[in-house]
Amino acid sequence: MTVLTEVDRLFTELDVVRIRKLVESLVPDSLAANLDSFEAVSPKKIPGDVVTMNSRVVIRDHQTGMQTSFTLGYPSRAAIERGFVSVLSPLGASLLGLRVGRDFSWHTPDGSQRSATLESILYQPEANGDFTA
Repeated sequence: MTVLTEVDRLFTELDVVRIRKLVESLVPDSLAANLDSFEAVSPKKIPGDVVTMNSRVVIRDHQTGMQTSFTLGYPSRAAIERGFVSVLSPLGASLLGLRVGRDFSWHTPDGSQRSATLESILYQPEANGDFTA
């Protein structure tokens, strides 16, 4: 698995502002640290291969080899059965700002560690000209 460095992730300024507005106690430590340490760029400057809020992604689980697609969203939209994962979940927090092709890991509610590869981004709002999603 590849270790990420600060230059491996970018956030849009709008994503940073919106996430900071969420109740701080709900934000996982890993996401809060990313918001403070990674570069924030204008939504118009975010590369199309970076996961932003409301991006639809495909990941490949390292343990099972299965591909899964879902949309990274805010907690109010989270419903895995409808294909939405909250940015405040361990999985969601580990994806925000990640580039296609990168490996990442997260802890499940039972405490086990999972890992996957970000295979593709099917939809990224900014790449489609939607700078307010």
